[in-house]
Amino acid sequence: MNPRVLDIPGSLIREVASKKRASSIDLGLGEPSLKPNPAHFANAMNYIAEHGIKYTHNAGDAALREAIARHYDYPEMHNSSNVCITTGSQEAMYVALKTLLDPSRDELLVVDPSFPSYVKMAKLEGVPVRTVEMSEDDDFAFDAQRILSGLSERTRAIVICSPNNPTGRVIDRAQAEALVGALERRGGDPVWLIHDEIYREQTFVENEAYLAERYPHTIVTNSVSKSNALTGLRLGWIIAPHDFIQQAIKAHAWVTSCADTFAQQVALNVFTTLGGVNEHVSWYRAQWAGVVEALESSGLRFIKPEGSFYACVRLPDGVASLDAALQLLEDHDVLAIPGAAFGESFEGWLRLSWVAPLDRVREGISRIAKFVKEFV
Repeated sequence: MNPRVLDIPGSLIREVASKKRASSIDLGLGEPSLKPNPAHFANAMNYIAEHGIKYTHNAGDAALREAIARHYDYPEMHNSSNVCITTGSQEAMYVALKTLLDPSRDELLVVDPSFPSYVKMAKLEGVPVRTVEMSEDDDFAFDAQRILSGLSERTRAIVICSPNNPTGRVIDRAQAEALVGALERRGGDPVWLIHDEIYREQTFVENEAYLAERYPHTIVTNSVSKSNALTGLRLGWIIAPHDFIQQAIKAHAWVTSCADTFAQQVALNVFTTLGGVNEHVSWYRAQWAGVVEALESSGLRFIKPEGSFYACVRLPDGVASLDAALQLLEDHDVLAIPGAAFGESFEGWLRLSWVAPLDRVREGISRIAKFVKEFV
């Protein structure tokens, strides 16, 4: 068997989540609890009834590609030729890495803490990976100088997830400008930015930066999974400069031919319905306010989320996050994800997903506070 596959561990997030009981307060997986808008499915069914469910172009349905490009309207990336429709944002990231990076020459820089799939996908392709850790003392805020310090001569791309999974931090405009300005002054082959925008519609600050608005060597990945509670639909996309996207379409075609035709019609209705992409935004804002209030009252050290639907709490010094997550589930019936799943820099933390009903989230935070006091 492929030794690269053998060397890559499975998902610790899924492993811990699989231990949940029926009675558990579930603050584990990052999956919306809202129901999707059935109108999107009804319109897709009408299309299928009339046209069948045939292959689309490898790059995806032209109308959907155009609608996505218009919605985000990035400079010089605002038409269908800048979009490739993928089977979820996970495939989008994999195709972006596979298309861009030469394992014999290039290196990927991942900003930690981060979702673990970036490192694993790069390693699956044989691409060397470096990580650069944001400062715990600053609640893991994005720091341009720290990111730049992680560059090497081989660095070809930097992956940034903002809003961030797990921390909920957002790269602000000042830090983005500092990062982009330094990259522009660096000379030589450009260092690309790959911006994972999966939590874009769950942003709760006003100074967020969208890197593709400022830096032409940016690749954006996203999907309708989090914005519209459509995780199982597996419908995502890449937005990137034309020359890159043409090569990414080839890689995508070899990986999965084309995205699901029905899923593309569902997504097209999302993007062509007034306010469709933002139809859950008000719920998340209200939920966020209640969660922050509960955390502030808990006595826990936590990172105030600026985006996403995660909150992170600090464990007492010396307490291993995996052991704590398992003990929390066993003794207090609360599922949370150990920080160790998101890189060494996040050991000693727990990630809480706050998509459950607010009263359940509050009860979970209360139980976690009691649990943490047992170590004091």
